[in-house]
Amino acid sequence: MVTIQVIEKIGEDERGSTHIFNTDRTGQFIIGYRKSGTISGNEYHKGLSPYKNPEELILMNGEATLDWKNINGTEQGTEKLIAPCKVIIPSWIWHKLVALTDIVVFELNALADGQGDTFKFDDASFEKVVA
Repeated sequence: MVTIQVIEKIGEDERGSTHIFNTDRTGQFIIGYRKSGTISGNEYHKGLSPYKNPEELILMNGEATLDWKNINGTEQGTEKLIAPCKVIIPSWIWHKLVALTDIVVFELNALADGQGDTFKFDDASFEKVVA
């Protein structure tokens, strides 16, 4: 359900590494700096906004876990994310990102894309999410 893609490394030297990825998305994007131990997401999207169907993000720096469950099915999982990687989350997938270290996340959508298509929850328990 959730896809994790390796970001291709095209070079490395004493300065560090260079990576590339493709996207057909344009417009405003979000860069989020999150502290270790914090939670982001805890939500799902119905796909009303094209840039939330699917939601795409790049973990630029750090490590995190992504908990996810299919709202309309039984599929679920926890993925460990190590930067750099691209995460693709289809609509109707509840997801929660937990920063294991300080992280930098690049979201391939604008804040406006989530307005009207973000369904948040106060508790990460899936039983309460679908109740």
